[in-house]
Amino acid sequence: MNAFFTSLRRARAAFLMGIALAMPLATHAGQTCERNEPRETAVRQQLDMAVKAVEQLNASGAEVVVIGRVGQDLSKYGQRYSHLGFAYRDGSNWYVVHKLNECGTAQSNIYEQGMGQFFMDDPFQLEAYVSVPRPEIQSRLRAAIRPDQATSMHDPRYNMLAYPWATRYQQSNQWVDETLAHAMEPQIATREQAQAWLKFKGYQPAVLNLGPMTRLGSRMFKANIAFDDHPNEKRFADKIETTTADSVFAFLQKAGIEERHFVIRP
Repeated sequence: MNAFFTSLRRARAAFLMGIALAMPLATHAGQTCERNEPRETAVRQQLDMAVKAVEQLNASGAEVVVIGRVGQDLSKYGQRYSHLGFAYRDGSNWYVVHKLNECGTAQSNIYEQGMGQFFMDDPFQLEAYVSVPRPEIQSRLRAAIRPDQATSMHDPRYNMLAYPWATRYQQSNQWVDETLAHAMEPQIATREQAQAWLKFKGYQPAVLNLGPMTRLGSRMFKANIAFDDHPNEKRFADKIETTTADSVFAFLQKAGIEERHFVIRP
């Protein structure tokens, strides 16, 4: 393992070294705690993706963006991107602030990672969607994700399919949505207030069609999935509303928060 990374560092530029190092186990958002030996080809592809992302982000002129990745295949639910975070520029480097599930448990934390780590979480496909907010909103977001503010809207009780209009749990994309609300209206001090703002501004969560057997199996065998925060009339109709990356991107456009967007591919 060490020999592999030594040869990799020698083969890559200094920039690559900076974004490749320090991959904590916590980067496995929503996954089990299995340790898999990284494949050299996959690691190189992920590093190349990170380099391309940083290049395009620098060229965009943005300071803060909302970035999504294709961590899981959600095509059967009509969704493309699975996980969101805020990315900010520090000189010529970019860092991602996002909420990660702790190894498939029902707990989570807020992490700051380099762009290399963001793409080294065994993604289903190397592709990213970048939403560039209006400049005045970027400055608000930058203040909202500073270390002393980033956890203002965070709830550690994690549920991958958390109901968007409840506060019993919180999933990763929901934290992004609620932090966005806090950034837009700093007087927002609670998750209930953030959700009320999102509802007032017209945010519409995605509706996933999950049959009873799927729901039962998920609840029995996944510590990070629960349905008891969903209204019974929707849950038993197999209509599970949750905060998806695609629904947040649609909201950013609809609400006039986004100035422009672009997609990054290898």
